[in-house]
Amino acid sequence: MALLETLVIVLGVALASALAVVVKTKLFPAKEDEEPREDVAEYIAMMVSVLYAVVLGLCLVSVWDNRASAADHVQAEASALHQTYLLADVLPADRRQPVRDAARAYATHVVDVEWPRMAEREPLGQTGWQLLERLRAAGEARASDPMPDQLTAQEVLAQLGYVDEARRGREAAAQEQLSPVLWAGLLLGGALTLAFMFLFGIRRNFTHVVMVMGLSGFIAFTVLLIHQLDAPFGALLGATAEPFTRYFAPA
Repeated sequence: MALLETLVIVLGVALASALAVVVKTKLFPAKEDEEPREDVAEYIAMMVSVLYAVVLGLCLVSVWDNRASAADHVQAEASALHQTYLLADVLPADRRQPVRDAARAYATHVVDVEWPRMAEREPLGQTGWQLLERLRAAGEARASDPMPDQLTAQEVLAQLGYVDEARRGREAAAQEQLSPVLWAGLLLGGALTLAFMFLFGIRRNFTHVVMVMGLSGFIAFTVLLIHQLDAPFGALLGATAEPFTRYFAPA
């Protein structure tokens, strides 16, 4: 969802709420004795607002933590893969280019194939793991290698272990999403919070309209923000493939 679409939705919700206030005040105008009877409604509305703020905070923290975790996994994976690529310089001459080619092929597959799939929460398949296994085979030590080359090969395998671990974390983060229970609380709580705004017989119609527009617009914006952050690899606010493209820029 683009930024312009988000702004249009927020403005649309605010205008719809304002229209509802105008209709309500026209059909059910505030009576002279209505204000003194609002003490209980005001207390209940305050409690609903506080509970809804707790739900909003819980949802925001949950999706933000998942998005931050996804970005950390991407950075760790790309960094370890880049270290593997650099370690190829000290491998025997016949294995340098195979390791470099395998590392670049893996990075290209992640950016071009896996990233769109993660944005759509689709399975990544086994190709990435096969490319990683190819890279591991290219960097393995041989029994006939001298000790310095064997030590370098061990370091390559250690870095590939970090790649493996970060990849698993990235795959898991791509499938994480907010609990349906929290989504239900988020949407129902927002609707209930707005509904309570119609219980008060505010005689200044302009004040009532502005209050409802501001509250409904802010709730709509917050819900859309949570929706965007709930896609850790989404196009607007998700983690990007920049670490891979920075380390493995097209030749």
